[in-house]
Amino acid sequence: MKEKGSSFSGSIGFVLAAAGSAVGVGNIWRFPYLCAKDGGGLFLLVYLVLVLTFGFVLLTTDVAIGRKTKKNALRAFEALNPKWKFLGKLTFLVPTLIMTYYSVIGGWITKYFVTYIISDGKDAATDGYFTSFITSDIAPIVFMLVFLALTAWIVYRGVEKGIEQFSKIIMPGLILLILIIAIFSLTLTHTDTDGSVRTGLQGLAFYITPDFNGLTVKRFLEILLDAMSQLFFSLSVSMGIMITYGSYVKNEVNLNKATNQIEIFDTGVAFLAGMMIIPAVFVFLGTDGMASGPSLIFISLPKVFNAMGVLGRPVAVAFFLMMGFAALTSCVSVMETLVANCMELYHKPRKRMCGAVGIYSLITAILICLGYNKLYFELSLPNGSVGQLLDVMDYISNSFLMPFISLLTSILIGWVIGPDWIVCEVERNNEHFKRAGLYRFMIRYVVPVVMLILFLVSTGFTDLIF
Repeated sequence: MKEKGSSFSGSIGFVLAAAGSAVGVGNIWRFPYLCAKDGGGLFLLVYLVLVLTFGFVLLTTDVAIGRKTKKNALRAFEALNPKWKFLGKLTFLVPTLIMTYYSVIGGWITKYFVTYIISDGKDAATDGYFTSFITSDIAPIVFMLVFLALTAWIVYRGVEKGIEQFSKIIMPGLILLILIIAIFSLTLTHTDTDGSVRTGLQGLAFYITPDFNGLTVKRFLEILLDAMSQLFFSLSVSMGIMITYGSYVKNEVNLNKATNQIEIFDTGVAFLAGMMIIPAVFVFLGTDGMASGPSLIFISLPKVFNAMGVLGRPVAVAFFLMMGFAALTSCVSVMETLVANCMELYHKPRKRMCGAVGIYSLITAILICLGYNKLYFELSLPNGSVGQLLDVMDYISNSFLMPFISLLTSILIGWVIGPDWIVCEVERNNEHFKRAGLYRFMIRYVVPVVMLILFLVSTGFTDLIF
């Protein structure tokens, strides 16, 4: 169901809005900590290879399905083949799960931005600050509410008045801010009490230089799963977002050119995000700081800002402002996907569905907030990690469902519908699809096999072998 004016105004509008989805927390929060966790340069190398192969295939598939069917994810697969409509329901489940915690993370970012606005931020650099905040009863819910309200308002205004205009205003400034902080990180130096000096350029070397020492098959598969899960997250594929955005794209848009621009844009921002964070953490905290995991942003970086002296506070304000914008673009994309699908499913106007999705998001986000205090538990996950409520939602959506959805999608397109269905849509206006041969080969033979392996890794099955 499309309301009047629900098409992007042109190729640049689609690219900016889609890239805005990609440049969110997935690149600026998730990419650096996974890169640090998995050895810096080795993870970066694997990720770049995946972008040029799997990323191109999955992104092209999702956007082409959306534009060809002019339907959102919930209905698009049914339009392709009625027997495969269950795949639309699986795809719809991913943003439904992600929406439960995205606004919670956005609330954390909002909290840190406000902290540095009203104070010098020294408290944020103390060891227990982040834990004390997320385990408190009220504060996380309040900041989540602020972030969620802004997200709902943008989605409420619709594609052209809300998402596209927001992306056109925010994205150029966001990229400039990332670039400035990334360059600044390379100029940092720090001298330890023993006289040893660490520099931002040494941190850059850690970031871009692959280290193959001690690499085993099991370890490589773990890195591959992390890199692929990051690819799903940052390109917003296999979760219905790009199918939804594709359904808004006008037929005259050069789809091949647009998807190539999104690939380049997304990968460039991911690289800059790593260059912005990893060298700075290396300078002030050494390699030990790389082990901070998902808390790299909220625990390690405040220490970095505190060590910068007089420059720390303005840099921190700029950083968390940028993080807030990035998280907002991603959360808007997830909520838009849910709203658009519900509009088709229930044949209700955008305003009513936006209200319904907003209420759902509010209730589930409160539960996620309570997962750090009143509803706290620890659960061993099949991939070997231990998590609580937010981690469980992230695991199910990102490590379990997305590889499974990609596996099924590749079988549907590669062996049931046929790759030429996608190729013809990309070449609708007689554009030349230079990578058509690579696409046909990947979607039929490579994607299904690799996604099956990654799905088995995510379920812990490969632990029985390696």
